[in-house]
Amino acid sequence: MTTTSSPPRDRDAVDPEVYLEDPRRDPLEIDLELRKGPAAFRWITFAMEQLIAAILVALIVSVSANVIGRSLLNHSLPWADELARMLFIWLIFIGAAAAFVRYEHIAVDFTVRRLPSRAAYALYLLQHLFIIGLMVVLLWSGYLVMSRSTGTTAILGVPWNLINVSLVLCAAFISAVAVWRALQCVRLLRDPNRSTASTNDGGA
Repeated sequence: MTTTSSPPRDRDAVDPEVYLEDPRRDPLEIDLELRKGPAAFRWITFAMEQLIAAILVALIVSVSANVIGRSLLNHSLPWADELARMLFIWLIFIGAAAAFVRYEHIAVDFTVRRLPSRAAYALYLLQHLFIIGLMVVLLWSGYLVMSRSTGTTAILGVPWNLINVSLVLCAAFISAVAVWRALQCVRLLRDPNRSTASTNDGGA
């Protein structure tokens, strides 16, 4: 009877976190568990994540109720479809804002990892200035949509602006975080060796 032993572990293997995290991005991080970043941003992010959880539960309940109604009771629930659409819109925009805070949007950082510190922070600054510009466009567009929208949904009678405001809130919060990160980049461009990773309560 032969036994196969597992191959020995390579002690010199590189930790995969090396490829997933950029240590120079640490001063720009907002972390709820480690209390990094401005306290206001941390609390708003926490509230958004709780709201996301509640929306997910409501979305599952509304969709499941409609499926059960159609398959078992042979009766669809029109309000469930409308509610699911509204919840999904809120979920998209609030989720996008929360993911931005935690750096969870897909990004290609191959170049920035290989740049000198000042060049990397200059690229981060350019990135966040671009994001701020895009969010200003979204804020203006959201304002125009809300100013011209006065109706309500067909079945539940929910004001459209209650749905449209999710875009405005998302863009406003992302703009605020991007402005804070841009200011951090400016400070780090002056002194790339400055340690701001342990900044709490917006102390930078």
